Amino acid sequence: MTTDELVVHGGRPLRGRLRVPGDKGISHRALLAGALADGVTTIDHLAPGDDVARTAGAIEALGARVEREPDRVVVNARGDHSLQEPAEEIDCGNSGTTMRMLAGLLAGRSFRSVLTGDESLTRRPMGRVIRPLRALGAHIDGADDGTRAPLVIEPSELHGARVALDVASGQVKTALILAGLRAHGTTEIVEPAPSRDHTERLFAAIGAPVERVDDRTTRVRAGVLHPFELDVPGDPSSAAFLVVAALISPGSELVLEDVLLNPGRVAFVEILRAMGAHIGVRPHGERLGEPVGDLEIRSSPLHGATIHCTEPIVDEVPALAVAGAFADGITEIRDAAELRVKESDRIATLEQELTELGVGIEATRDGLLIRGGQPRPSTLKSHGDHRIALAAAVAANAVAGESRIRGWKSVEVSYPGFAADLASLTQQ
Repeated sequence: MTTDELVVHGGRPLRGRLRVPGDKGISHRALLAGALADGVTTIDHLAPGDDVARTAGAIEALGARVEREPDRVVVNARGDHSLQEPAEEIDCGNSGTTMRMLAGLLAGRSFRSVLTGDESLTRRPMGRVIRPLRALGAHIDGADDGTRAPLVIEPSELHGARVALDVASGQVKTALILAGLRAHGTTEIVEPAPSRDHTERLFAAIGAPVERVDDRTTRVRAGVLHPFELDVPGDPSSAAFLVVAALISPGSELVLEDVLLNPGRVAFVEILRAMGAHIGVRPHGERLGEPVGDLEIRSSPLHGATIHCTEPIVDEVPALAVAGAFADGITEIRDAAELRVKESDRIATLEQELTELGVGIEATRDGLLIRGGQPRPSTLKSHGDHRIALAAAVAANAVAGESRIRGWKSVEVSYPGFAADLASLTQQ
C-alpha cells in the first residue's frame, strides 16, 4: 500500500477469527454521555478513525478531560453544568454524526458555539436536526437559510415539546434526547419509522430519564447522567464488508467475534441470507442493554434479490451492492435516495465503480439495478468516501488478479486497520 493507494491481489479466501473495531455509533454516544456525567467513565475498544476522534476532541474543547490508553479511553467530567464555551470553532471534520449530535448537546447552553467541518460535511443536510431543535427553543442558524454547516448555536432556554421528525434518523433523535435532558418539561420525539436505538439503550442502562414509548416514540425528561464502564462491541457496519468479502471469495470460513447484534443494526444479515448466504449468529449476552455475539460465515453462491433501503441498512448498502455484483441474476436496491447525501453520492459512485469492475449496473432515481456476473480486476476510486473504498476492496479481493483502490486514506474515517485485517485473513 502506498500513501493513498491500496493494491489488492485478489482471488484469496478469508479464513480465521477476527474482532472488528468497536461500534462507531455507540462510541460517539458513549463519549457524549461521559462528557455529561459527573465522574469517571471508562470506555474500552472505542471505535478508531477520525469520525470518533472528532467527537472526543469536541468534548475536550468543552471542558471534559479525555485520557487515551491502548484499547481504553477514560473521560473525566464534572457533570452537565460544567461544560464551558469552546475557545474556537469545533471542527467536526467529515463526521455528520458528530455535528448533528453535538448540535443537540450544545442547544440551550448559556454560551455561544460554532460547529464546522470539511468541504464534504458542509454540503450535507443539517436542516433535519436544526428544525426540531428550534421547536424546543434552540437558537441555531447555519448556511443556506439554516440548512447547512457551519452551524452557529446561540444561548437559549429549552422547553419540552412533542416533535415529529421529518426523517427516521438515530442521529437526529439523539440530538433531541440530549437537548431534552436540559429542557423544562417533557420532550416527546416521534419518528416516521423506527431508527437506531443505541442512545435509548445506553441511557436507560445508566439510569437516565429516557423512555421508549414504542418503536417510533421516545420520551425524555430533564435529568442527569451517571458515569459508567463500557466495552464497546464490534461494529456491524464494519463487519458487513468482511461478511460480504467471505461470502463472495470461494473457500472462505470466517468468524467475527464480539459483534453488536442490535436488531436495528444486523438487518443486512437477513438480507444476505435471503440471497443464499451461509451466516450463523451466536449470541452471548448483553452489554449496557446491547446484545452481542459472533458471526460465522462460509463462502456461498448468491442469487439476486430486491432490497428496500431503510435506516437500519443504509450504511451497509455499499457492501450489499458488491454482494449483488457477484450474485446470479438481478439485484435491485430501492428507496435509497438518502445515499445521495452521504460522504459521496453513493448511488452515483457505486454505479461508477461497479461499472469499472465490468458489472452491468444502472442507477435509478433512488437506487440501483445490478446484473450480477464475473467482475474483473480494475483500478477503482474511493471518491473520498470510506464505505466506497471498503466496498471496492471487498470486490477486488474476490477477483483473481491485481486491483488498485485510489483514495484509500478515506477509510481512516471509520476503519483505518481494514487493509491489515484483510491481509491477516487472506494470507495462506
